[in-house]
Amino acid sequence: QVQVVESGGGLVQAGGSLRLSCTASGLTFKNYAMGWFRQAPGREREGVSCINWSGGSTYYADSVKGRFTISRDNTKNTLYLQIDSLKPEDTGMYYCATRRLVRLGVIDTRLPTSDTCVKYEYNYWGQGTQVTVSS
Repeated sequence: QVQVVESGGGLVQAGGSLRLSCTASGLTFKNYAMGWFRQAPGREREGVSCINWSGGSTYYADSVKGRFTISRDNTKNTLYLQIDSLKPEDTGMYYCATRRLVRLGVIDTRLPTSDTCVKYEYNYWGQGTQVTVSS
């Protein structure tokens, strides 16, 4: 049974930092690209940042470039998101998700881009961790 669990959210002041973590179990972690998505009240879930299986390729939404850093540790089955210079508009529920790369012997070699860092490309999801930024 696959489980994806996020942690690290909280209430912070604008300009502050947080480090989100996501641990996935019940799967071969290195066979999955990973992503962070966020959803603000009344808005669609959007891809914030995604990373390929090795960590060598990353994607960031324009709104977070230069402030967010995604990374992964395949030895710990863990994904991270370092969030700096937080803004009130970063407020939302942050979700971790997996994108399967190996299916019936076929390897998905697509890198993280604005086309692949979208919610319908991802299959297993965590319950989310809330980030609230006060001004």
